[in-house]
Amino acid sequence: MKYDFDTVTPRRGTGSEKWDKPAAGVLPMWVADMDFRTAPCIIEALEKRVAHGIFGYTRVPDAYYEALNNWFSRRHGWSIDRERVIYTSGVVPAISAIIKGLTRPGDRILVQTPAYNCFYSSIRNNGCLLEASPLVYHREGYRIDFEALERQAARPDVKMLLLCNPHNPVGRVWTREELLRIGDICLRHDVFVVSDEIHCELTYEGHDYTPYYSLGEKYTARAAVCVSPSKAFNIAGLQIANIVAADPEVRQRIDRAINDNEVCDVNPFGVAALTAAYNEGEEWLDALRRYLWENYQCVRSFFQDRLPDYPILPLEGTYLVWIDCQTAGIGAEELAQRLLDEERLMVSPGTMYGEGGEHFLRLNIACPRRVLLEGLEKLERGLKR
Repeated sequence: MKYDFDTVTPRRGTGSEKWDKPAAGVLPMWVADMDFRTAPCIIEALEKRVAHGIFGYTRVPDAYYEALNNWFSRRHGWSIDRERVIYTSGVVPAISAIIKGLTRPGDRILVQTPAYNCFYSSIRNNGCLLEASPLVYHREGYRIDFEALERQAARPDVKMLLLCNPHNPVGRVWTREELLRIGDICLRHDVFVVSDEIHCELTYEGHDYTPYYSLGEKYTARAAVCVSPSKAFNIAGLQIANIVAADPEVRQRIDRAINDNEVCDVNPFGVAALTAAYNEGEEWLDALRRYLWENYQCVRSFFQDRLPDYPILPLEGTYLVWIDCQTAGIGAEELAQRLLDEERLMVSPGTMYGEGGEHFLRLNIACPRRVLLEGLEKLERGLKR
């Protein structure tokens, strides 16, 4: 293999949130952060930038926008007009600023639950209210309850939908048909769509990512999309993301909120890393996706052979495996705490992702294979106790 995903790179003691938050001896398989070194082209670009030795205020160059547009045009058929782009320090600050710019305190915001936990804090921090629209669960996956979504969108105080595409934590990659139905519902009821597409590069065969902005102009006029290379290239700490908004007035209001929240500046390393990733990182990314898919196959075989009473959901996108733990007979928080205390394994309890996550665990499988197998052994012992 040209790229090495098997070597274990020690991370404890490096200021890693994933590794240094848990106590020594705990194996962390929780937060969405990979244990792989990033693409060589990114490391080389950062080394070159460091060698310059001056790290003043950053002006985002034309090459940044060209790399962004070329990447999404080439891989996903989505041409991004630079005039529609607002850069910022991350997708969560982006979502928070969009909410601040386009809603008022007391407005309700639709979320298809269980969903990324930071959606909830962004809603709460801007004085808005959650309107949960639970996904329908069955052991073969999740589907959208479009009838319920329509009823909820029709409420006059519902102003926005936070869409997760691909969906974290349930691993769905929404199809074009599903996105069109969501878009039509939101257009009928004047609900603005904010699509978090941070995991868009991490999809698997048969489940292609559809950018919300590829649906057509009538949909893009009432939507904003958030993208970043941070998950796909494991560079979240470099803090770089982009908001794409077609409507000039919407863009102006978001830009004002970005400045109000003081997340309008980015650092030179984020700019260099994004440009290198999108210009030169395609081969590495495709190799990563193959390795992650093999990791998932390993997990699936392990559960089929040794934990058949604990269904794992099909993984269409992300590197986060969603595990049905109803068989355990206890809630997700208690189960996750027992795994931490008894097996020294840290996973994410489904309760943190809202309604529908009460009996699930989320397992991060973006790690070298031998680390994954160690984690699975711990998980088996804990679930069989």
